[in-house]
Amino acid sequence: MVNFTLSDEQLQIQNLAREFAEREIVPKAAHHDQSGEFPKEICRKAWELGLMNGHIPEEYGGLGLGVFESCLVAEEIAAACTGIGTAMEANNLAEAPLIVAGSDELKKKYLTPMTEDLLFAAYCVTEPDAGSDVAGIKTTARRVGDKYLLNGQKMWITNAGVANWYYVLAYTDQSQGHKGMSSFVVSADSPGITVGKKEMNMGQRASDTRSISFEDVEVPASNLLGKEGQGFKISMSAFDHTRPLVASAAVGLARNAMTQALRYSKERKAFGQSINKFQAVSFMLADMDKDIEAARLLCWKAASLIDSGQRNTREAAIAKAFAADVAMKVATDAVQIFGGYGYSREYPVEKLMRDAKIFQIYEGTSQIQRVIISRHLLAD
Repeated sequence: MVNFTLSDEQLQIQNLAREFAEREIVPKAAHHDQSGEFPKEICRKAWELGLMNGHIPEEYGGLGLGVFESCLVAEEIAAACTGIGTAMEANNLAEAPLIVAGSDELKKKYLTPMTEDLLFAAYCVTEPDAGSDVAGIKTTARRVGDKYLLNGQKMWITNAGVANWYYVLAYTDQSQGHKGMSSFVVSADSPGITVGKKEMNMGQRASDTRSISFEDVEVPASNLLGKEGQGFKISMSAFDHTRPLVASAAVGLARNAMTQALRYSKERKAFGQSINKFQAVSFMLADMDKDIEAARLLCWKAASLIDSGQRNTREAAIAKAFAADVAMKVATDAVQIFGGYGYSREYPVEKLMRDAKIFQIYEGTSQIQRVIISRHLLAD
């Protein structure tokens, strides 16, 4: 029997995240958006409450939460600020390949410290000339004795400037295409690493996004995840764990935008009545509500599948594509309902519209999600 009722533990996690978001994030979201300041102190408080790194297995000091529980947290945090939420959630993406394919030694070395102090990690795959086309990366790792020499450049890396370690995808054999890619855990203090300036993005400005250059960076051979040639598969498998979270964050943003639009529509008067009395506005609000509900259920299904040990690649792609599009549409319609005020930085929906766009781009564009979905459809 399918049951959409949350357990007592799940409700506690959801409420904890919601109360934290309302208390610690909402009052400071505008400041971090305007200044671009990294929200380290907010992250510290979240870490102390167990709202970060919750999916690290118990044997490595973590809570061992499922993807479903992490989705509950992601939605609540994002409903307050997706920029701060991305700063918090970036660890999940970097840690996922290590959880999936790392040796016990590597997990103890890099995951356990994440539960002992506030540390950050970054997922380094995207390059200046290789975004959706992952096979187009140019970063290489050449084996020399008991280590690899890493050379290349990564771009648009979330948490690059604050990370203590990086997950890096590189070619160990370029002649093999994507089957010649390998993945590594690289300590951020390794000689030869240069971190670029913070990018001033359209939205989610609290997130720290930078380029990273690797020049003859020595990486111990023991920091290889899995075997040589498995890097592409490992990198993509991480998305099965994290795309439901990103999709849930999109739901959180859309939920906030709808709440703002609904509140404003009750207060704003036109032609002698509240604007929500007009069908043009009420239908926009109705579409927001139905689409948000559908997006949330897609997130929950994708998360439930992988938590039960089933493959969820198709469902994670569906959730990510649908929720990203919903976030963008709901935020845009919220601005429309606010009218001229919605275009002003003094009102909240302007920020939400800027923040929403990245959901259609990062962790696989909306077009890439459709490629994944169509491949599964045609294969079936």
